[in-house]
Amino acid sequence: MGEGYDPGGTRRAPLRPVVRRAGSYGDGVGGGGAGFAYDEATLHELVKEWRELEDEFRADFAQAEALVRAKGPGLEYASGNNAELIRASGTSLSDTLQERARYCESMVEKYVTALGKYATAEEAHATEIGNTTKGTL
Repeated sequence: MGEGYDPGGTRRAPLRPVVRRAGSYGDGVGGGGAGFAYDEATLHELVKEWRELEDEFRADFAQAEALVRAKGPGLEYASGNNAELIRASGTSLSDTLQERARYCESMVEKYVTALGKYATAEEAHATEIGNTTKGTL
């Protein structure tokens, strides 16, 4: 267990931080008010990764719904009480997974918006460079 807990051997996320190659983090110089900037390739990769994570949360949500429908194994009081607790836990899990999927969806929207701004800026710069070579600046 040197790398951490991995139930069933189906680890989805790295247990140690991953350092990205693309993109740069800096002091905000030239990067806008946010203090960092991503290149186009990094933005595309981030959109892909957030979509995959959203899909995982939605798949997990579908499985968590089975807990919401749990029934006790027997007719005695303890079985019914146990099932109530399992259903409450399943409801909480389902709610949390839906919130996380929505968060991922909002991150995808932000990165897609950034890609749109990136493309607009690239187009404007290409036009400006074209005008410079024609001597119309």
